[in-house]
Amino acid sequence: MEELMKFLAENPTFYFATVEGYLPRVRPFGFAMEYNGRLYFAIGKHKAAYKQLLDNTNIEVCTANDKGEWVRVRGTVDFDNSEAAREKAFAVMPQLRDLYNEKTGNVLGMVYMDRISAEWFNMAGERKTLVCQGM
Repeated sequence: MEELMKFLAENPTFYFATVEGYLPRVRPFGFAMEYNGRLYFAIGKHKAAYKQLLDNTNIEVCTANDKGEWVRVRGTVDFDNSEAAREKAFAVMPQLRDLYNEKTGNVLGMVYMDRISAEWFNMAGERKTLVCQGM
């Protein structure tokens, strides 16, 4: 998990894919954190991505660096509506408080990967497993 989190931190824009019906939906994300030994994402509960996860918990995340290396993470998510998880997210990225508060009416949803497979690849065709839990 440490190597995965380091790669995500070094390449903070990653692409988060959900499923809507039978179609993939991909969007850029910029927040991930490790909390309680799990990979967490923060998503506004008003957003389509959150609603898609309520219907289908399968996700895939991908990011790359300028050296021709990339990481692909796949699995399913569970929801964590605890105040502790939200407060941890606000501590990691304080600017989230500007977007998710009583004034805006937006609520921050927290999801974590409960089945996860993360692999690292490069242009030479090398690959290695970074994390494999519950798959």
